[in-house]
Amino acid sequence: MHTYSIRLKPGQDLKQELDALVKQKRIGAGVMLTCVGSLTDVTIRLANQEGPTQWHGHFEIVSLVGTLSVNGSHVHVAVSDSTGRTVGGHLLEGCKIYTTAEIVIGVMPDLNYTRETDPTFGYSELVIQQKQRE
Repeated sequence: MHTYSIRLKPGQDLKQELDALVKQKRIGAGVMLTCVGSLTDVTIRLANQEGPTQWHGHFEIVSLVGTLSVNGSHVHVAVSDSTGRTVGGHLLEGCKIYTTAEIVIGVMPDLNYTRETDPTFGYSELVIQQKQRE
């Protein structure tokens, strides 16, 4: 495994920047190792909901987890407000950095992640493939 460490700055969109990094580095199989930071806007898809839910204010990122790939990423975020109330769900565009986001991503060069529709619920689910050695 090798890693990438990045710092996002105020106003950047968390999902857009993750997607751009995955594309730029051509990550075939990556994982979120850690993230700390804060957001002013939060846009997530809550469990078993069709559309996005949005909040505006100041939030701490308490968790950012998921798999990353140029073939489709799946990332969840949890944030807490100034009272400690915590919400989480599927990361969507619209999560704007407040002060910083310090992110470390691990990359497995021998694997490739793709997504295929699972007939059980109709979602596009992870398929793990071993890369052929050249």
